[in-house]
Amino acid sequence: MDLSGSVAVVTGGTRGVGAGITRALLEAGAQVVACARRPPDKPVEAAGRTARFLPVDLRDPAAVGGLFARVRSEYGRLDTLVNNAGGTPFRMLGDGGVQRHARVVELNLLAPLTASLAAYEVMRHQSGGGSIVMIGSVSGTRPSPGSAAYGAAKAGLEHLARSMAVEWAPKVRVNTLVLGMVRTELSHLHYGDEDGIAAIGRTVPLGRLADPAEIGDACVFLASDRASYISGASLHVHGGGERPAFLDAATVNK
Repeated sequence: MDLSGSVAVVTGGTRGVGAGITRALLEAGAQVVACARRPPDKPVEAAGRTARFLPVDLRDPAAVGGLFARVRSEYGRLDTLVNNAGGTPFRMLGDGGVQRHARVVELNLLAPLTASLAAYEVMRHQSGGGSIVMIGSVSGTRPSPGSAAYGAAKAGLEHLARSMAVEWAPKVRVNTLVLGMVRTELSHLHYGDEDGIAAIGRTVPLGRLADPAEIGDACVFLASDRASYISGASLHVHGGGERPAFLDAATVNK
């Protein structure tokens, strides 16, 4: 899947899953702009090529609009937007307060909406249109105690993508990658040491957490012409999901 000559923006594309996406797009030949509030400790590189970093606060609509206007001015086009930036601390609903939960929704739902609207203004004037990829989560498909606002935002993001796919067709395709657990440089903060990470991996049918590169490969596919008839879809990249707890709790057939 050759993306040579194309231009991509990856929000939160400087570390973790975002860096994996950035590297995969670089390897496919795209010019990549990775944006975040803070610069990376070192540039994101792959296949002898380096992503460009541009700072932006995705909660600031004026700043987001300025970023995409700059991309259009300096590169002449925008072919792919990956809305990857997001996340949440572990916080039970009764402990956080309304404003903290609202900021989680703002980052994980309103910020991708803002970026997508700005990207659409560039893509809709191009002969080839463009592709927008939302990075969703299994937290949006099941109860998520400790991250309820995040899960609600991700559920909304998936619905938003389906609506965008209808409104913006045929010029712009919009899809969602629904992620399960991914092993990144921050996994130890969530799952503990190597034994803890391995134990969590054993709860996944494929027996391990995903690698960021595998998420990147899925993004490259959705950005490519191989996915030219895929829009409004949700692609689950979760290793088979989660083994139902009742299977382990049942006493029959043990």
